[in-house]
Amino acid sequence: EQLLFLVILYSLPTLISAIHNSTTGGCAIIRPPRDGGIRYRGLTQEQIRSVEILPVDYEIEYICRGSRIIVGPKVRKCLPNGTWTEMNQISRCLLVCPRSWMSLENGRVTLLPPGQPVEGTVLRYSCHAGLLLEGFNISHCTKLGKWDSLKPLCVRDMNYTGKKKLYIGALFPMSGGWPGGQACLPAAQMALDLVNNRSDILPDYELELIHYDSMCDPGEATKLLYDLLYTEPIKIVLMPGCSSVSTLVAEAARMWNLIVFSYGSSSPALSNRQRFPTFFRTHPSATLHNPTRVRLFQKWGWTKIATIQQTTEVFTSTLDDLEERVKEAGIEISVRQSFLTDPAVAVKNLKRQDARIIVGLFYETEARKVFCEVFKEKLYGKKYVWFLIGWYADNWFKIKDPAINCTVENMTEAVEGHVTTEIVMLNPETVRGASNLTSQDFLAQLMSRLGGKNPEETGGFQEAPLAYDAVWALALALNKTVAPLRAKGWALEDFNYNNKDITAEIYRALNTSSFEGVSGHVVFDAQGSRMAWTLIEQLQGGSYKKIGYYDSTKGNLSWYANDKWIGASPPADQTMVIEEFRYLSQKLFVSVSVFAGLGILFGIVCLSFNIYNSSVRYIQNSQPYLNNMTAVGCVLALAAVFPLGIDGLHVHRSQFPVVCQFRLWLLGLGFSLAYGSMFTKIWWVHTVFTKKDEKKEKRKHLEPWKLYATVAVLLAIDVLSLLIWQIVDPLHITVEKFTKEAPKVDLDVLIQPLLEHCSSEKMNTWLGVVFGYKGLLLLLGIFLAYETKSISTEKINDHRAVGMAIYNVAVLCMITAPVTMILSSQQDASFAFASLAIIFSVYITLVVLFVPKIRRLITRGEWQSEQQDTLKTGSSTNNNEDEKSRQLERENRELQKIIQEKEERVTDLRNQLAERQALRSRRPTSVQNQNQNHSVPSTQTVPPGYTDQQSLPSSFSNSSNLYQGEGKLSRNNCHNSRLPLLYK
Repeated sequence: EQLLFLVILYSLPTLISAIHNSTTGGCAIIRPPRDGGIRYRGLTQEQIRSVEILPVDYEIEYICRGSRIIVGPKVRKCLPNGTWTEMNQISRCLLVCPRSWMSLENGRVTLLPPGQPVEGTVLRYSCHAGLLLEGFNISHCTKLGKWDSLKPLCVRDMNYTGKKKLYIGALFPMSGGWPGGQACLPAAQMALDLVNNRSDILPDYELELIHYDSMCDPGEATKLLYDLLYTEPIKIVLMPGCSSVSTLVAEAARMWNLIVFSYGSSSPALSNRQRFPTFFRTHPSATLHNPTRVRLFQKWGWTKIATIQQTTEVFTSTLDDLEERVKEAGIEISVRQSFLTDPAVAVKNLKRQDARIIVGLFYETEARKVFCEVFKEKLYGKKYVWFLIGWYADNWFKIKDPAINCTVENMTEAVEGHVTTEIVMLNPETVRGASNLTSQDFLAQLMSRLGGKNPEETGGFQEAPLAYDAVWALALALNKTVAPLRAKGWALEDFNYNNKDITAEIYRALNTSSFEGVSGHVVFDAQGSRMAWTLIEQLQGGSYKKIGYYDSTKGNLSWYANDKWIGASPPADQTMVIEEFRYLSQKLFVSVSVFAGLGILFGIVCLSFNIYNSSVRYIQNSQPYLNNMTAVGCVLALAAVFPLGIDGLHVHRSQFPVVCQFRLWLLGLGFSLAYGSMFTKIWWVHTVFTKKDEKKEKRKHLEPWKLYATVAVLLAIDVLSLLIWQIVDPLHITVEKFTKEAPKVDLDVLIQPLLEHCSSEKMNTWLGVVFGYKGLLLLLGIFLAYETKSISTEKINDHRAVGMAIYNVAVLCMITAPVTMILSSQQDASFAFASLAIIFSVYITLVVLFVPKIRRLITRGEWQSEQQDTLKTGSSTNNNEDEKSRQLERENRELQKIIQEKEERVTDLRNQLAERQALRSRRPTSVQNQNQNHSVPSTQTVPPGYTDQQSLPSSFSNSSNLYQGEGKLSRNNCHNSRLPLLYK
């Protein structure tokens, strides 16, 4: 009652402070224990006096005065709810009683409660068999640090004829990360009672258990191991519990030639025979879970998992073994996270990296922290599956834990549906084994020893059958060594820490053990680990349901087919990525193909027209063979539209490179023929009509073969470059990946858009060469077209139309090439832009070059050939208006020269006439009259065209007639001999 009063007294101020500070974001300073103080880390004395609230996660440390030691929590940490950790345990500064009272020669001392011999500690003394205790069998430690009675002695009992005792030193964790001793200790004591009552097992010996609470702490276990080894009596076997303690004990025990037998250690590291040569365990290695996990991964079709572990050796070793096994099975561990005390960051990383199938390896206390963070990060539900260790208490997630800030409802929601793999620790069959108990009989007797405690709240209840069978395995092994030792002159009671022979006999007996226990068939492998079945359970509706068993030795999976999932089926191991190819819009493809087909038909019509009317002078003057090449090139360019629109929707992927070749060759050859023929025309016109006159006259005679040779050279350059390209670096299919997209419906998938391209290893280099060459050709064509826009020639009468077509093609090509490269990731836009540019340029080219010719021949009826036109007119008539104009200009200049000559002749004749008239005026009048009388008849004999006997041409009798305003020079007023001169 006094102790209860002290607890209430010390707890009351803390509880009041916790209530007051739960909303302040920190913890109030608490009072130090009596005869002690508090060390505030990082604070000065002045700050300690002034501060009232300490921040969250701040730690304080209790210190004691003098030789006193702290009993209870030594360090407390401020929690987010405004309370300090472990406030349900009182910290006190107490004096330590002498430790010499804790050992008794030829006897046994039990310390209650286990721990330090401080105020309130009780020592119970007992002597070995055949000895009597002299003195008090109990002693109490007072508050003055002294025992209240003298240390007793063990003396020989002269009348003793009983059994000899063999001592087992055991460490049962009654608290800590795994409080398995709460159920395992009663189970072991129950086994000892049954063994000691059996006359067929160790009839001359009695087994006795000396145990301490290791708290599953290696540091505490080190001190207890020292006490076990250096205090009487000698222990023949050591029995540690959890893995961390067993690792420490087993590694040190070989120095004392001790067998170590564990009932609750699962660390794979303990299977190392070189490091732990005398270690055995009834608890199978944690690696026994891994074959079961791998088998379940394969059953549910998972190839990608994630792991999160507490940073301890047992879990690290288990995870290393799992990594090797999943690698052999073709399964990938995509995410591997670990934590020491706080799993928040590790859980966030799992969420960030899209972990779905998660294996968790941690103790029960840490499991609550993990799943509190899992709830916060929403890392549970139909998309996730957690694999946990099965040896937690059944209600582990419902236990209130001050270290987490999640409610029971939160925890229950987060853990729903997780799967556990657990070693079969209780024989599922009704079989009576070596102890003559069935598994159900064992459970009934264990419940009786526990005094009606709730098994779900009792640590180690599941492992209790293992502790029970561990005692039986030891008893049977020791019993098996009695005869071999007797043959060698030894006995079990002769064991000491230097006797290797007895240890070797015990080792051989354990190594060959094989019996039926309450946990199933007990047998050990070469590493001293228990071989057993694995139980598979799933949490369904807040309780665990058995869904199967797995026998790893035979690879047999017994499945109940009662697994339940939040979704309709087991979730995917990752966000399913569905690859979806982006194909060209078929409506767009059909629409463009129709225009391309009509263009091809139009090109064939133009080609046919040009061939049929090639003998017509007007067509001949346009170089019809070059126009034919243009038409063929246009048809090839339009034909390239079809392979441009063909993708994986129409052809198999293996045939796609053929489509790529068609695209390249049709477009390349089409461009070379169409543009090359037009470029040749405009180049010839520029060459002839922009040179000096003397050179121009030499080149006016057009030789067609030179034009065709120019086109052939351009075509050969293209063919050669394409051949080199396809031989050195052939085109092949490449797939472009885009950013993953979420579907519109609520599915656990992502869409991975893909787009097929024609490409090669050095695609950019080849395109740079081709585009550079073609670009220079286009620029040169634009320049030549501009330079010759005002030139007219009868040899190529459509060069102005060719110039317009060159403008059109050049502009469209220079715009289309970079734009299509930019839009290459948008299949519809890229195809539409490229194909429409081809169609428009071809249509414009055909319309500009051929429609005017067709229209002229139809409207003017000029359908006859040059020979027919010569027969009808007697001369070759030039139908070109420009040629007519130039011909008339030349004739006019010649006529002007003739007129100028005639004017000079008229002037001479006028002068002669004036001289004759002057001579005639000097003659007598009679003579004049006589001449006049004879003038009439004389005119009848004058030849036509003369006015008098001086033979003056009548046409020039009056020179003023040549310049009369009402008339011009007429052929009727000229002599016939002058006609050739005027019209030569």
